[in-house]
Amino acid sequence: MSDPWGGGGAVDDRWDGESGRAPRDPGADTPAHGAPDEDDTPRPPGGRAAARAAQRSRGSRRAGSRRARSRSRGKRLLRTAGLCLALLVLGTAGVGWWFYDHLNGNIHSVALDGKGGTEKADAFGRTPINLLVMGSDGRTSQADCKLGGGCSQTGVQTGSNADVEMVVHISADRSNATVMSIPRDTMTQIPACRDTATGKSTPGYYGQINSALQYGPACQVAAVHDLTGIPIDHFVKLDFSGVVKMSDAVGGVPVCVSADVYDTYSHLKLSKGTHTLKGVAALEFVRSRHGFGDGSDLGRTVSQHIFLGAMIRKFKSAGTLTDPTAVYHLADAATKALTVDDGLNSVSKLVSLAADVNKVPTKRMTFTTMQTGADPNNSNRVVVGPGAKTLFATIAHDQSLTTGSGGKSSAASATAKAATKTVPPAEVSVTVENGTTVTGRASDVATSLADQGFGSATTGNAPSPASSTTLTYGSGLKSKAQTVAKALGLPSSHLKQGTGTGVTLVIGTDWPSGDTYPSSGGSASASDTEEAVSNAHASTADQAKECAKVSPYKTVALNGVPMTPSQAYAAASAKPDSDK
Repeated sequence: MSDPWGGGGAVDDRWDGESGRAPRDPGADTPAHGAPDEDDTPRPPGGRAAARAAQRSRGSRRAGSRRARSRSRGKRLLRTAGLCLALLVLGTAGVGWWFYDHLNGNIHSVALDGKGGTEKADAFGRTPINLLVMGSDGRTSQADCKLGGGCSQTGVQTGSNADVEMVVHISADRSNATVMSIPRDTMTQIPACRDTATGKSTPGYYGQINSALQYGPACQVAAVHDLTGIPIDHFVKLDFSGVVKMSDAVGGVPVCVSADVYDTYSHLKLSKGTHTLKGVAALEFVRSRHGFGDGSDLGRTVSQHIFLGAMIRKFKSAGTLTDPTAVYHLADAATKALTVDDGLNSVSKLVSLAADVNKVPTKRMTFTTMQTGADPNNSNRVVVGPGAKTLFATIAHDQSLTTGSGGKSSAASATAKAATKTVPPAEVSVTVENGTTVTGRASDVATSLADQGFGSATTGNAPSPASSTTLTYGSGLKSKAQTVAKALGLPSSHLKQGTGTGVTLVIGTDWPSGDTYPSSGGSASASDTEEAVSNAHASTADQAKECAKVSPYKTVALNGVPMTPSQAYAAASAKPDSDK
């Protein structure tokens, strides 16, 4: 047998005695058998005492030899063990480097080129993060054609629309976050853009906001920035197969539906209650627009918030981020599934972003949908509605939509309250007075109001310098003042009733430049928060028991017959559920 420590020779008996000595016969040379109890080596001259001394000397030399050999053997073992440990460390480091390099190689990034504006740091030098999450409807691969359908005649396509658009805001102090969905059917002005990857360009046009992605991710970011005024630092783009990969990597996402549902368009079919969705079933859920709410894209944004909240809770749950295998599959899936901007083009940057998100408690993550109104020119399209500009301003000014303790009074309960009454801007005339030392401030703000459709404005200097901006209104004119405040992003705390007969805006030194009132950050006042989330379908990420509301309308069709999603579920009993 070979020496397991690499000696190469026969196994010796070093730990039991000297090498080469025969094993002792337990039945021989013992006092019980009459053998002498002293060594029978010939005695040296000098008698019995000398013999004993010689024997002690020989024993001492033999013992010393055994100790020396033991020490030598121990040193060799320590050297061998050290070598093995070094090889193990190097091997582990090699695997770690391969893993890191492999994940970096998965990432596809695109430059933003300043299209989204720049965030400003707060008084402590901390900067908020604003990230645009895009879900592409592109059938740009065979996998996406199979998942999304629609390629039977066109084949693999080259362009795509951003059917999912969420502005994810993480506060400068990382204490709160807001996720605002922008419905894909929103009509807006698309800016002039050129996609550096394809060379496709546009001089700009009026159209659906999701179409900007046809000119590259940077164009989609620019369109959202122009619409909302929110600086967008980063973007993440996910396609159909990416949703499948991510949901599989986390082991499925638990969601609840309020009733039986069968969306014959997205193919989502689930019984009433809670289900854990993976793969294609997860994609069917987030794509379903006919199964929930009123059957439009507005209902879909709410169910997507439920899905995203559940996924965030899964990320934060014990076991997901502490299991090395789960972390590897998650990281591998994420880096393969995402297209990001150059500011997120490495594993370390993505890990840093994930760490920032992880700092925010789920009870202080607010999901909202941009308020909309009907497009007067197309019943199938929407435009920015009342309250949206206040919501944009709270995000742009780094204001939280939850209380410091994470209470729902601001986000969840406020949705049940009536929206603040406003009137058409054309019916509002404003007197704008400059209370600062900056020349032309009143004229600048009056021009901004005129551009937004307000009636005639009178400008001039305030009677005295003003440290704080105020909007004063006469009796019965509160709704007109609120309309002005909403257009300028002015918090309701700056409004007050006076004795005059009109609406007067006095610009203070707290507003030295720009046409939107600058917030100092932190939490918005209760009235501002309520307006920001009114009709915005607000919820928080810790609402684990919330169910997606199945549409009660006949939004789907089976064999050409219009039905509600629940009726379709009952009629298609032979079709298996999506999670089966």
